[in-house]
Amino acid sequence: MKLPISWLKDFIDLDGLTVEDIARKLTLAGLEVDEILYVGLPMPEYAASGMHSSEKHEFKTNGIAWDKEKIVVAEIREVKAHPNADKLTLLDLFDGQQEQVVLTGAPNIFHLKGAGKLEKPIKVAYAKEGSTLYDGHAEGQVLMTLKRAKIRGVDSYSMVCSEKELGITEESDGIIILDDDAPVGMPLADYIGDAVLDISILPNMARNANVIGIARELAALTGRELKTDNRPQTIDRPLSAVNGQSVNDLVEIEITNSELNPRFVVGLIRNVEIKPSPYQIQRRLKLAGVRAINNIVDATNYAMIELGEPLHAFDYDILKERAGDKKIKIITRTAQDGEELVTLDGVKRKLTAMNVLVCDEKGSLSLAGVMGGSESEVYDASKEVLDAIGVETKPGEMPQGKITSRGKSTVNVLLEGAAWNFINIRRTAKQHNLPSEASFRFSRGVHPALAETGVKRGLQYMAAWANGQIAPGLVDVYPLKPKDSVVDVTPKDVKRLLGIELTLEEISALLTRLEFKCEITNHHLQVTAPPHRMDIDEGVVGLADVLEEVARSYGFDKIPTTTMSDSLPPQKGNPIHEWEERLRDLLVAIGLQEVVTYRMTSPERESRVVTHNEYVRIANPIAPERSVLRQNLLASVLEVAEKNAKAESLAMFEVGSIFEPVKNDLPNEPRKLAMVMTGKRIASAWDVKDSPTFDFYDMKGRIELLLAGLRFTDILYAETESTYALHPGKSAEVKVNGQVVGVFGELHPLAKEKYEFGDAPVIVAEFDLEKLRALNPSYGIVPVSEFPPMYEDIAIILDESVAAATVEALIRQTGGKTVTDVRLFDVYRDEKIGAGKKSLAYSLTYQAEKTLTDAEAAAIRNKIVKRLENVVGAKLRS
Repeated sequence: MKLPISWLKDFIDLDGLTVEDIARKLTLAGLEVDEILYVGLPMPEYAASGMHSSEKHEFKTNGIAWDKEKIVVAEIREVKAHPNADKLTLLDLFDGQQEQVVLTGAPNIFHLKGAGKLEKPIKVAYAKEGSTLYDGHAEGQVLMTLKRAKIRGVDSYSMVCSEKELGITEESDGIIILDDDAPVGMPLADYIGDAVLDISILPNMARNANVIGIARELAALTGRELKTDNRPQTIDRPLSAVNGQSVNDLVEIEITNSELNPRFVVGLIRNVEIKPSPYQIQRRLKLAGVRAINNIVDATNYAMIELGEPLHAFDYDILKERAGDKKIKIITRTAQDGEELVTLDGVKRKLTAMNVLVCDEKGSLSLAGVMGGSESEVYDASKEVLDAIGVETKPGEMPQGKITSRGKSTVNVLLEGAAWNFINIRRTAKQHNLPSEASFRFSRGVHPALAETGVKRGLQYMAAWANGQIAPGLVDVYPLKPKDSVVDVTPKDVKRLLGIELTLEEISALLTRLEFKCEITNHHLQVTAPPHRMDIDEGVVGLADVLEEVARSYGFDKIPTTTMSDSLPPQKGNPIHEWEERLRDLLVAIGLQEVVTYRMTSPERESRVVTHNEYVRIANPIAPERSVLRQNLLASVLEVAEKNAKAESLAMFEVGSIFEPVKNDLPNEPRKLAMVMTGKRIASAWDVKDSPTFDFYDMKGRIELLLAGLRFTDILYAETESTYALHPGKSAEVKVNGQVVGVFGELHPLAKEKYEFGDAPVIVAEFDLEKLRALNPSYGIVPVSEFPPMYEDIAIILDESVAAATVEALIRQTGGKTVTDVRLFDVYRDEKIGAGKKSLAYSLTYQAEKTLTDAEAAAIRNKIVKRLENVVGAKLRS
């Protein structure tokens, strides 16, 4: 939110506080000031000298200071033709001291050329020779100094300024035309000089997305009075007896769902004259980041920024024309699927049943809380527009009477202020990609109490700026009044949670500054939340909310550092977390890098690896590609690998949850481990000429190391029947204690084609951590044997179909405890040993509780060979 300091001064006396003092106080209270923009006011010395802000202060500072001697308010008395240029004019101008002749090409006063002495002089911003301004013809903000020069034979040494040249906005199409009461000769910095605070409004501070909210906070922080006389008062400007019908006689309201629309208020103003707003109003709106349009629209925006209640203005006569002889009936309802509405930006929008509409009996008028509809908008018809469609007007007059064509300007305005369900508004704004000042506020929560206040203030501004007459009364339908939270607070609570000692009276004073109602009873303080607060809960949460306000009002920077006085809770371990952390450490130790991916995905993304029929769908997805919760962790890691596929070598893993849908219940969230490897086995170097790529055995080796680190021993690798897109013959399932806990292998070429990988094979693995952790291997300490081991190699010939794991299991089973290690070190295939045969060579280690003799070792070997021959038909290779 951008806040001009001049606007803030309407509600609080800021004497004695610098702009940076204000920014510091707000930041410490949770309203972080991101930047200070100076527009005319003197800048701090460090900023004016070009010193980087961080060298002197914590705030980013930009802007320009207007020289009080050289940039002043002046008046144009006559606009004359330039003798040598048709598009330039010469101005007879008085700067408060002397007459000046100023050359300009401003288009917004060109129509006055040759009109003679002006009946009413035009007040402008005038910069004398030597002034420092922004270059109005350069892109961005480029400083320049006014110097004397001849332009088309005429001396030019000064200028009348546009908003861009003064740093107010980027507009440079015309000069600034000040209000009629601007004092000639006054330094411009004293008249409209300002500074703008760019404040980050966080969700817990949404109530302060307005001038009064910031002023209220600052008043509490400084102990100064909040000026209440500038707030809206009861409307007491009724129409005459002839046209004085109450708005209640003309309009009725029907709310179909109070949960979506707790309150709806309308007021009526007649006989408005649409024209530009006073320049001071336009300037403040522009500095706040809102485009000035006309006095009616500006009144709604000005009241919104001032109070925090978004307003919407309808052309009353259009509504009356749609209603015919009947009373106008405003209805709030949800849209029908497929219903259409043309919004103010001219876009025809297709609506859904989630969207809330403001309608009359003929149809939709606006998208509630987000944007109005084009058919009933307030219309400003310039003379050029009227002439183009054949509507006759007299010079200086606006069309009056009942509107029968959109060629005529709006005369009577029906002003709406309402409260909406903030979740619904947030979804609607996101659905239609319609971020606006109104939806920004409504989507964060606006208290229904502000609806009446906002309408009154908007009508008052319209009456003041458009010379309208306010109809008596308001139509106010309020079916769902929120309950103001009540919380009990004691000094003990403050001491325990904030670490400061305050009396009940001191706590009451701090909260009263923020407009809480406080009542001291029986050694505790009963605190009632003010009507503009929707963020104060009750009970334990409410106590925390209220104490946060005490801390902010007291000053976070004043709270001393203290040691925790409460006893620490008993320290309890988290076995699941500790086991997973150990798993991560092992994976990193064997050369893999951890990644963390989104849990949100889309069925299309996962279908590249595996297909699921049902998903847990997200009700309000941030994007179409994040519409469901994942059911496959490997697909998420493959996406990361794909984005980094240009890397020479990748080896990564993720430990995380997947989400299995359960009908009418929360999803199951089993934990999984996914691994992906691709690229070169060894990084390129001067001594590495040609490194092979990762293959099946690289992954198998790392899995063996991982399971060994987790103390598992009964491990078997077998052919897999997994539905994963794995390469047949280059994949396997992993069994621990006879249970399948994971699969791994090379990604199938057809699946790989769906990703943007290189030529190297992609090796993947996924494990069920729930199963793996449940096996929980027990292990003890094994002493180092006193007796020497014996080593022996054997080679056996057997059928190709016999798995090496089966052979190893038979060797261990037959050898018993004496065979302490079995290692396959060679596989040989050749026609010499027979077709369909293979030779497996094993290194065996024998060790017992005594020194084995050669005869004892030979007996063990013979027993093993005989068992292999009987079970799998193996023969000892000579």
